[in-house]
Amino acid sequence: MAAPESLQARYGKFHNLSMALVAVAMVAAAVLHFATHPANAPSPSLADPRTVLFAVLAVAMLYYAYIGISHALDREPQVVIDRNGIQLGFGRNRRLGWSDVQWVRLRRLALRPQLQIGLLPEAFVAADLRLSMWSLDDGLRPIRGVPAGVLVRDNGLDTSASAMLDAVRRFRPNLVKS
Repeated sequence: MAAPESLQARYGKFHNLSMALVAVAMVAAAVLHFATHPANAPSPSLADPRTVLFAVLAVAMLYYAYIGISHALDREPQVVIDRNGIQLGFGRNRRLGWSDVQWVRLRRLALRPQLQIGLLPEAFVAADLRLSMWSLDDGLRPIRGVPAGVLVRDNGLDTSASAMLDAVRRFRPNLVKS
């Protein structure tokens, strides 16, 4: 019997370049609109709250363009599932051995299923994943009500959460929880 194939999930080029393109297009559309309709443009003064609002929105869109381009160029695997366990990238680069994982399941976050990983509490603390509910562009999040749980978002990855769960099932079917 052949050994199960490992899974490597990387940032998807199409999704991330599309995100960057839309963000730049939104900033360009706003600049074009104000250039062609100067009566609607905010005054170039910090006293006008619209100037501050549009400046903050432009910076946010340019930030997402930067994120999209940097993710599209990053070809390092962000999730690796193999015989040794699960490796999580997303700027943390932590390997979780199978002995550290208690369960793995799919749950919906909004419309998309996302991979949830329940860890032993001591493994969760040792991994120091620096999870935050407030980081909007992070691929890892805490799971509400699960102190030692990690939610892996597949948004922007080239592999779905279902395929990641199937990979876990190939290596450790006893850990998959419904």
